[in-house]
Order: sequence, then structure tokens, then C-alpha cells
Amino acid sequence: MRLLLDTHAVIWFIQADPKLSETARAAIVDERNSVLLSAVVPWEISTKRALGKIELAHDDYIERILSAGGAELPVSIAHARLVEQLPMHHADPFDRLLIAQAATEQATIVTHDPRIRAYDVPVTW
Repeated sequence: MRLLLDTHAVIWFIQADPKLSETARAAIVDERNSVLLSAVVPWEISTKRALGKIELAHDDYIERILSAGGAELPVSIAHARLVEQLPMHHADPFDRLLIAQAATEQATIVTHDPRIRAYDVPVTW
């Protein structure tokens, strides 16, 4: 299974936060799955950090995910174009882009956000 991690899933996984479900944690560490780290994640973290909405002590979360076998997923023109076609179940631009990426890349989103389930993409939590 291809997994695309939502930003909170990345943060909770790196911080070993119990808010990350056992199902999500097991899927992320399962070597049979491929984990995708979207460029959206550091963009969202940087934006929220600049606005004072989030504190994340270490910037090594990217390297930690990638060194554990994760793969970088850049934002493509196809991803960006699909965002416009998505219904407005969710207004968050970061999540909308993750949804478009999951649809385009045939990936399952690892997220706690119930609004993402309104889209035609697989979700695990």
C-alpha cells in the first residue's frame, strides 16, 4: 500500500505522540507499505510556524522520515490542477493538495481529519 502522510501524522509519528493511532503507526512502520512524504508537509509546517500556530522542536523530521524508507513526493502540475476539480468539502489548501496528490498517486492518506473521508480517496487511521 502507498501511504501519504498528513502533516499531523508526520508530527505525531516523529514525536511518538499517543494521538497517532496504533493502526496508523503500524501502517507507517510496515515495510510492505511505501511511505510518501509530500512537499506539502514542510510547506504547511513552515507556514504554521511563521504564524505562531505550531511549535516543532526539530527540523530533522524530513530526514527521519526519508531515512526510514519514506520517499519524497513533489507537487506536480497534475496535482495542482486536480485541486480545482475537488468538491469543497474541505477548505484547507494544504489538505486539498494532499487529497489531490493521493488521488493522482493512488495513495492512502494517513489522517485523523474526518473531512478528508468525504473525498474519493482511501484513508487510514
